Amino acid sequence: MSGHAAARPVEGSQAVLERLQVLPIAGKPASTLSVTAAAPMDRQNAVTNEEKTRTQMDKISNSQRVWTSLVSGAIAGAFAKTTIAPLDRTKINFQISKQPYSARAAIEFLVKTMRTEGLLSLWRGNSATMIRIVPYSAVQFTAHEQWKRILSVNGSERKKPWASFLAGSLAGVTSQTMTYPLDLMRARMAVTLKAEYRTLRQVFWRIYKDEGILAYYRGFTATILGAIPYAGCSFFTYDMLRNFMAVHTVSIPGFSTSLICGGIAGMVGQTSSYPLDIVRRRMQTSAVKGQHYHTIRSTIVKIYMEEGIMAFYKSLSMNWVKGPIAVGISFATHDTIRDTLRDVISEDRNTVNYRDGI
Repeated sequence: MSGHAAARPVEGSQAVLERLQVLPIAGKPASTLSVTAAAPMDRQNAVTNEEKTRTQMDKISNSQRVWTSLVSGAIAGAFAKTTIAPLDRTKINFQISKQPYSARAAIEFLVKTMRTEGLLSLWRGNSATMIRIVPYSAVQFTAHEQWKRILSVNGSERKKPWASFLAGSLAGVTSQTMTYPLDLMRARMAVTLKAEYRTLRQVFWRIYKDEGILAYYRGFTATILGAIPYAGCSFFTYDMLRNFMAVHTVSIPGFSTSLICGGIAGMVGQTSSYPLDIVRRRMQTSAVKGQHYHTIRSTIVKIYMEEGIMAFYKSLSMNWVKGPIAVGISFATHDTIRDTLRDVISEDRNTVNYRDGI
């Protein structure tokens, strides 16, 4: 008896745990009892999602990737900016003035604007925003995807973080360069009364007549310097968080995941570039406000000497409200529309191939 007992091997603690993890209890499947087994399942799910995305990309041509990204980016930008347009106008008003910012002051500005100019005045300049944001957002998302392809960083943000950041920065520079005059005109309309600039066309001709053609790019250098950290941090943070959540969460719908990751990415990106955003807004609107902001250096010195260091972060708290909302909506809308369009293209191609016997 004792000899029989001695012949049985003694199980180690690891072996016992492995046996417990696969034993069903009270009719429940073993998978619900294992905690450590969940991580490999999540990693497998993440790999499956990456493979699905790569398969989808392989089934369409690069020209199809470009136009689907252009369409989805344009819609995403328009939807996001229209949503936060009143907050955007309020932010710009405080950015270019010496009035201290507070939540109460922002609310008073919104109420006063509605009373004196009407509710729709809160969206004043939004037509210029749409004319700018549609091509800007379309170009930015498309350029980011193409720069990632050129730099070979798809799905490898952890291995090449510098390349992922560079792809986002280059996307921001590309889109800003192509649409900057529209951004300047939108800023002018946002900080003036309707009687001064009634239409975008009037803004365009007044700037050309009074200030010359170079005025369309006033504040451009500050914008580009701000776009590098903003777009780089935004896209890098978004991609990193999406990859992280794909591994560690499997129950959150795709749109919600993009919304959360985009919101955090927007906050990080805008905080990193906000001081330069203040500088460019002052330079863009100096002509209509009777102030002298001609170069980046002189503008920085003037703001610091007259208002102090905190002026470079004026109304940043409002940006923490509107920024994550806008960027989150933009990323989520873009990804949803883009993936839907590409799924339709892939299915159509599969149908054609099947019909042709390929």
